[in-house]
Amino acid sequence: MPTINQLVRHGREVEVVKSKSPAMQNCPQRRGVC
Repeated sequence: MPTINQLVRHGREVEVVKSKSPAMQNCPQRRGVC
């Protein structure tokens, strides 16, 4: 699984939805993107 930095660099919307969107949506601070 890619890291947060990789998600931010390489189209995070696609990667986040693919890996774990609900968890990240519930914890936006963990994504590092607000």
